[in-house]
Amino acid sequence: MMIAPARPYDVLLVEDDEADALLIEDALLTRGARNLTQVHDGVAGLAYLRDRTNPRPDLIVLDLNMPRMNGRELLAVIKDDDELRTIPVVVLTTSSAPDDVAGAYQKHANAYVTKPVNLEDFERAVHSIDAFYLETVTRLPRG
Repeated sequence: MMIAPARPYDVLLVEDDEADALLIEDALLTRGARNLTQVHDGVAGLAYLRDRTNPRPDLIVLDLNMPRMNGRELLAVIKDDDELRTIPVVVLTTSSAPDDVAGAYQKHANAYVTKPVNLEDFERAVHSIDAFYLETVTRLPRG
């Protein structure tokens, strides 16, 4: 049984598979997420992140294999952007290919979890991010 984080947090889920999205959403809401916004590809994810009227997420859960802009491309954009790079990113994907895992960490993903989703592994990854980022890093104001 995982301990809830010190404060509720907002999540951006970038996932094109509805069944996976429902599982992830359930796990995150149980884990302490306050708001969860789902988009279906990297283009929509980037548009959400760059729209200053949207709340800045405390955590991004990112699939790699999506239409239009895939997760690899979105991760690179996020981590190269001064305003977005501090948002923790959990990559959640079907790929366990060593190149994908290494590439995600080289682009500064904070965790990498493979599908089918093992909820224990996923919660453990989110918990480790809770402990370091969600509870100790001050939220940066938006521009």
